[in-house]
Amino acid sequence: MKEVTSIVSSILLASWGVLLEASPFVLFGFLVAGLLKAFMPDDFVVRHLGGNGLKSILKASAIGVPIPLCSCGVLPAAAGLRKQGAGKGPVASFLISTPETGVDSIAVSWALLDPVMTVARPVAGFMTAVAAGAAVSYAEKFPARQSDEAAVEAGPEASCPSSCCCGHSRPEKKNVVEKLRAGLDFAFGDLLKDVGAWLFLGVMIAGAISVLVSPETIDRYLSNEYLTMAVMLAISVPLYVCATASTPIAAAFALKGISPGAALVFLLAGPATNAASITVISRMLGKRATAVYLAAIVVMSFLAGMAINNLYGLLGLDIRNWISRDVQGEHAPAAVASAIALIVLVLKSSFPDLTRRLKSFRPKQTCCN
Repeated sequence: MKEVTSIVSSILLASWGVLLEASPFVLFGFLVAGLLKAFMPDDFVVRHLGGNGLKSILKASAIGVPIPLCSCGVLPAAAGLRKQGAGKGPVASFLISTPETGVDSIAVSWALLDPVMTVARPVAGFMTAVAAGAAVSYAEKFPARQSDEAAVEAGPEASCPSSCCCGHSRPEKKNVVEKLRAGLDFAFGDLLKDVGAWLFLGVMIAGAISVLVSPETIDRYLSNEYLTMAVMLAISVPLYVCATASTPIAAAFALKGISPGAALVFLLAGPATNAASITVISRMLGKRATAVYLAAIVVMSFLAGMAINNLYGLLGLDIRNWISRDVQGEHAPAAVASAIALIVLVLKSSFPDLTRRLKSFRPKQTCCN
């Protein structure tokens, strides 16, 4: 019993260290996300994604990179684009680049990984999105089966889960202060509600990996970089993990000795695919386009992993020891304050009813005559 308690305590301590390391950058990422939401026109994405050509695919891939939506939240946005006339290729690109990266996950990458990976991650996400969009557009040149087309017809109508983070509302004219308030409400309300719990789960998994997985285990079973990338693919494709939550998990594996290529495979394939969203995407794009979509993610993730390992080699960096951070070291008071603030904000966004009840709570007063 004491041993179990010791392990649990170690996991919680390691998780707290990861949270301290990441929290200031997570808050900064959500702040930027709020500013994007506040000042990016509501119809900006729709206006640039018409058609099915390479130009639209490039725009869709680029637009999706900074937008902080998870693989669930991007579905209704993509369904709306499809319904308004965007081609399958641009929609596929948007479905990939949006959940794979975002200003919040880029900020956390800087905190927990290293500068090379922080840059490589959005670049690889953009290239993966372009390749998938182009492949889907090319596949659409060939006639499809009637049943597949029928599924696509029904797709956009039924593809917006009620639990996702995108709503549809009429655009209203607002002044700068109102836009800023609405953007921050979105970032630290709806968006944090969708991402916060998954971020904490990722932090806990990172803590467990730090305690339970030894470097010797990685050396023994995952010393081959190609095998490690294949394992990361097998784990990440069916797993639901958002871009922000996947970062501490990848960092924990990296601290145990996996290559940057294997980490990048997990960071790309995990957020872009999961078993729950594939059925919705299949109804939206059709079975054949979905198969092409998945194949492009797998192939491009593997190629990106090999490329980043070679890049680290060219830079003279050891791919087995490319992260040397001590996530359990001393931290400034600002990091502690950020971690506490993040916990409070996540609880507030996830349990609004509890927050209102606590505010309205008044102790009962008893009077004696």
